[in-house]
Amino acid sequence: MKSLRILFFASLREALGGQVAMQTEAVTVNDLRQALMVQSEAHAQALGPHRPVRVAVNQTMVGDDHALKDGDEIAFFPPVTGG
Repeated sequence: MKSLRILFFASLREALGGQVAMQTEAVTVNDLRQALMVQSEAHAQALGPHRPVRVAVNQTMVGDDHALKDGDEIAFFPPVTGG
């Protein structure tokens, strides 16, 4: 079981909140995204496969197949953010 810190930014933050600590068996970023999508309809809508979402692990951009480790910080955000 991994303990992860998950952050949401921009429109994802508005839909899902700012951050959450999570215990999970997820092996990859894609596994984590799938686990989050079943938590609520809001998660399914915000993180679904039809939504372009970028992911950073420990502040480095990664792909869906990136392996997760205990203690990782995962940030989800839309492809275009700014102000």
